[in-house]
Parts: sequence; C-alpha cells; structure tokens
Amino acid sequence: MFSNSRSHSLVSKMRFGKKKKKSLPVKVTTMDAELEFHVERGATGRTLFDLVCRTIGLRETWFFGLQYQDTKGCPSWLKMDRKVLHQDVQRDNPLSLVLLVKFYPEDVGEELVQEITQHLFFLQVKQAILNMDIYCPSEVSVLLASYAVQAKYGDAGESCLPSGILANEELLPKRVIKQYNMTTPMWEERINIWYQDHKGMSRDEAEMEYLKIAQDLEMNGVSYFSISNSKGSELFLGVCNMGLHIYDKGNKLTPEISFPWSEIKNISYDDKKFTIKIVGKPSSNFVFFSQNLKMNKLILDLCIGNHDLFMRRRKPDSMEVQQMKAQSQEEKKRRHVEREKLEREKQLRQETERQKSELEQRLLQYQDEIRLAQEALQRSEETAELLSEKSHIAEEERTLLQQKSSKSEEEVRRIKMQQVKTEEEKYLLERKVREAEMIAARVVEESERRSYEADRLKEDLYKARVAERQAKEKLMEFLAKQSSQSVTGQSYNGISSVYDGGDSSELPDLTMNQSSALTSLAQYDLMSDTNMDQLNLEIEKERVEYLQKSKHLQEQLKEMRTEIEVLKIGENQTLYDHIHDEQVNLGENKYSTFKKTKEGSARSRVAFFEEL
Repeated sequence: MFSNSRSHSLVSKMRFGKKKKKSLPVKVTTMDAELEFHVERGATGRTLFDLVCRTIGLRETWFFGLQYQDTKGCPSWLKMDRKVLHQDVQRDNPLSLVLLVKFYPEDVGEELVQEITQHLFFLQVKQAILNMDIYCPSEVSVLLASYAVQAKYGDAGESCLPSGILANEELLPKRVIKQYNMTTPMWEERINIWYQDHKGMSRDEAEMEYLKIAQDLEMNGVSYFSISNSKGSELFLGVCNMGLHIYDKGNKLTPEISFPWSEIKNISYDDKKFTIKIVGKPSSNFVFFSQNLKMNKLILDLCIGNHDLFMRRRKPDSMEVQQMKAQSQEEKKRRHVEREKLEREKQLRQETERQKSELEQRLLQYQDEIRLAQEALQRSEETAELLSEKSHIAEEERTLLQQKSSKSEEEVRRIKMQQVKTEEEKYLLERKVREAEMIAARVVEESERRSYEADRLKEDLYKARVAERQAKEKLMEFLAKQSSQSVTGQSYNGISSVYDGGDSSELPDLTMNQSSALTSLAQYDLMSDTNMDQLNLEIEKERVEYLQKSKHLQEQLKEMRTEIEVLKIGENQTLYDHIHDEQVNLGENKYSTFKKTKEGSARSRVAFFEEL
C-alpha cells in the first residue's frame, strides 16, 4: 500500500471538464516517498489532499495535513476550503508540499488502525526524536532504537545487531551520545540486548511498540507557540490532544498550568489578542497575546482540530472506522496465521538441516572407524606373513639339524666298529667316541630346541591367522553398517530434494491479497453487533497484555538508567535532562503532571497565568 523507497516517484494527472486546461505541477513529499501530480490550477486544498491520500491508500485522513513554506519561509498548513494558488505558497515549479501528521491520537494502539497510518506516524516521530525536537531520555532512546532496528531489519542472523550499524545509521540522538563516556560498540551492545527480545516481531508490530512508548514522552504531539500574558511575561503555549498547556519560557517539559478540552467552551482571536472561554463564569476567560497574526490563525486551526478529535473520541466509532478496525483485525489474524505457518516451515527446515548435519557427522565417524579397522587388518596380515616366513626358516633349520644328527650317529657307529687293538688307540678311540657323543648330545639338544621353537612359531602363526579372520569379520560388520547408513542417507536425500526442489507453488503465499482486504463497504454494512462485541473483547485483551508488557519495560528501563548513570558526563547535561531527572525522582510522568496542573478551578488557573 506504500513504499519504503525514498526515491519512489508516482505521477498522477487530474483533469476537470472536457476541455484541456493548463495544469499545475505539484510535488508532495511524505516521510518515505516523493509524489508528483498535475492538477488544475484552480484546484482547492481539499482536492489535492484527497488525491494524495487516494494515491498512497490513506483512509485515516483526519490526522494529517499538507504543510508548505510560505513566502516568508515560515511553515504553514494548506487550507482545505481555499484554492491552492490563492494561499501564501511559494510559486516554485513544481509546487512543493509535505504530507505530515497534524493531529495526534490519545492512544495510538486504539486509534491508529491502518498500517500506512502507523508507518507514517512512526517515521515522523522517530525523525523528531533524532532531530531532538522531542526530548527523549537516554535509556528510552536506546529502547526505541532497538524497535527501529527490528522494524527495518527484522530478525537478522542470530538476533545480533548488524555490525557497525550505529556508525552507518542514525539510531540515537546526538545529544545522548555526547552525554556519556561510552564508545559506539558499547551503545550497540546495549541496543542489541533489547533487540534480541524482539525476535519474531513483524515490522508493523515493532513500529506500533515504538509509538506506544514515544507517546508517553512529554513533548510528543505538542505544538509550541511563543505568547505573553497581560504583564508581558514571555511564555510558551502548548497545543496537544489533551488540551492547552502553559510553559515557562525555559521549560517545555513541565507545564505550569493546563486546560483540558472538556473545560474549553469557545476559542477566538482579535488581532494579537487570543481569548479562550472557559466553561463557567465569563470572568474565567483565558487571554494571552501573540505578536504574529499568522500564528494566531495557526493556533486557532490547531485548537479547533484537536478539540474536534477530542469530542470525536468520546463518541461511538463511525461505520467507516468500525469497518477499518474489523479489516485490520482480520488482516492481523491472517498475518498471524501466515507467520505461524512460516515459523513452522522454518523450524521444520532447521530440524531437517540439523538431522542432515548429524547424519553427516555419523558418516564421517563410521568412515574413520572403517579406516582404522582396515589399517589394523593390514598390520595383522603383515604380522601373519612375517610369522609364516619365520616358521619356514625354523623348519629348514630343523631339517639341517636332523641331517647333522644323523651324520653324527653314523660317525659314532663307524668309530665304534673301528676298534684299535692297542690301548692307546682304544683310549684315543674312546675319547673320540666321548667327544662324538657330547657333540651328538649337543646336536640332539639343539635339534630339540629348534623343534620347540618351530612348534611355538606354528602356534603364533595359528593365532595370527585367527586374529586376521576376526579383523576381516569386524571389517564386514562395519561395511554392513555403512551399507545400512547409505540406504538411510539416500532416503534422507530424497526427502531433502523433494523439500528443496519441489514445486514452489506449494510454499505459503506471503503476498498480501489486497483485493480480499479491500472488501466493499456494502458487505460491512451488514456487520452484526456480536462481531463488534467480540472485537471490543479482543481489544481489551490486547490492552491488558500491553499493560503487563509495559510494566516489564519500565523495570528494564530502570535497570538501564542505573547501569549508564555512572558513565554520564555531567557538563554535557542539558536543562531538560535535569528537569527530567527531577520528575523521575518525584515519580511524575506526562499524565500525572497534566492531572496536577489542571487541578483547581478554571478561575484560579487563569489568575495564576496572569501572575506568571
């Protein structure tokens, strides 16, 4: 319905009547787009404003207006009932206007229905905070920055802040960065702490949370004007959705007195004198003075607009608003269902990837075990071959020894047969016999030893062959396991291929179906009271959940404030910082201050204004 691109350009032409007339080129800048139109030179402000709203699909038009720089360079709002060229616009080519928020709601969660309305509010409020037009405490600015990051980037990576984002983008007011002795990574770390809590939050949800927090800032939605009382004291008048505030010249945070719209009966001005009639006695009129007639007209315009919206909020919603809220609820439900479906798909994919990773790890483990088994089998085979060779050598040595033993025995028999008759020959012969017997005994002993060694080698060879057979059996078992895991892997890869390469038409269609969201108004005219009651119950439930979440956020903000307090640079603190610290110490906020400053009778507050 709207574009996030700042270079977006759209040209629309509008003609009045059948004859071709000279057109007026107009460039309208929104917070995120530039729109170019050609309208008739006699077009009114309402005609141009309606054309802009139709172009971007904006239906909650009562919050917005077209602003321009007049011939003196002062910002002014385009009047809807007057022709564009009859107003004090600069005659540039094209004519430059800006679509901005003019009136603010009391509760953004209740009143802002359309997504484009929320987005335009978000961009304008964020820019005002970063430009320091709205005072924002340090700890709150860090929280708001985390929502801004979530709205732009969504869930980035493992919920970690994009590297160097604070140096490349403006997320915190420069005032905040200068007031603390903290480096850029330190700020990014604190933003990231909250950013991690927003995981799963959509862009429109993050922007709405941003606006809910920002609406509690004292200066948000307040238009300030320099005025004076009857004594000539310089003061500030603040016009906002709740009423009128009177501020001291040096303090735009805490009003001195306030007048809610419920107490204001009539508003008028005469030249530089501005009169606000308070409900009650005529003497309770609130009078102040302004030095600029144009500013009086602007004050009157803002007062009337804010008062009208104040009264409108106290009445039942119109049929148009009811239809928009019903459409918004249906759209939120549809998106919620789609997000849940997408999350389930994401979890399924992650689980599949995890299982695939586990199977790959197990396959690598099995491959390592098989490699080790093969190495062990190879070593066993080498050992068996070595033992077999040693056994063969032992057999040959045993054969040689047996041959030597046989020869020795033959020599003994031969010597015994050759007996010498003489005693000397007999002695010599006996000695030779004894020596031969000793040699034979040694040979027999050596033969027995060799025989024993050969038997032992045979036994080792047998054990080696048994170990070889066991290793082969273990290898066969690992091969069987590998075969089984290969079958499992093929089955898994088949599933993965179907999942990754399947028909993309079966994936959830996340494109917004605008035709279903823009149902004709005639269908919603038959909306039953039961559906509206159910819608109110859902809104009340969301309000309770928000209050609980708000309490948690307040605790987190308090912790954050305490944490960075020690890093504060005292001389860089501004007047508004000191005022805010004093309000925090007193336990006051925007709404308690408003309640306190409007207490008492209207007459006493008017008298107090005169004494300022």
